[in-house]
Amino acid sequence: MTKPGRFLIPARFFTFVAMLINLPPEKKIYFASDFHLGVPDDASSLARERKIVAWMDQIKGDAHTVFLLGDIFDFWFEYRQAIPKGFIRFQGKLAELRDAGIAIYFFTGNHDMWMFDYFEKELGVIIFRDPQILTLGNQKILIGHGDGLGHGDFTYKILKRFFNSGVCQWLFARIHPNLGIAIAKFWSRQSRISNNAKEEKFKGEENEFLLAYCKELEKREHHDLYIFGHRHLPLDLKVGENSRYINLGEWVHFTTYAVLDGAKAELRTFEK
Repeated sequence: MTKPGRFLIPARFFTFVAMLINLPPEKKIYFASDFHLGVPDDASSLARERKIVAWMDQIKGDAHTVFLLGDIFDFWFEYRQAIPKGFIRFQGKLAELRDAGIAIYFFTGNHDMWMFDYFEKELGVIIFRDPQILTLGNQKILIGHGDGLGHGDFTYKILKRFFNSGVCQWLFARIHPNLGIAIAKFWSRQSRISNNAKEEKFKGEENEFLLAYCKELEKREHHDLYIFGHRHLPLDLKVGENSRYINLGEWVHFTTYAVLDGAKAELRTFEK
């Protein structure tokens, strides 16, 4: 797969990479995140996987590019010769879309940060680990998973730095896959998404940390659109006079995604 044009843009927290996409007429760009495949149990995860595959079937006719913005799996670790069992329908559908010429970009989240080169080598899916800027015509769009952005949450940021370190990954790789994946699945079942009986609720703009991050960044540099996951709540909020923040929600309680047709972005709900 040919990567879009890229150049470095300095920013306060990251060195963003600009992705240049020329969108043909009648084609669209799709965004989804937080499938959390694997929880809370095998049966419900499989049902969700089938729904995701149905969504991918629905969009493949007009999709030019698909962005998966993290926490697609509730746990993922690639051993040198082994990956977590399951999710084969989803992986097969990714391969089908790639074979049809649809570009797919996967942004790692806090649950699947231990993704290395399997998807790139086997499926042709490009992996990103930090937010990126998408340039589409005259639109400038910042996209990413959304974890660890903005002020506060220092404990998580320290943990993320450790989990992303080569030392931590080397140590975990020394554990036999049967034990390592079993431990990780136990951790997953203690997570926020596994233990929320009901979906997240909106508690006011002043309490939305990703919206606050977007507003702070917008003061320094204009973006037409900010698209993130991680929050687990579908949101479409105003950042500035000509800027919006979209959160993609999640697929345990919602089935929401965003579509960009070159002129406008829209948050939608998938119905089979």
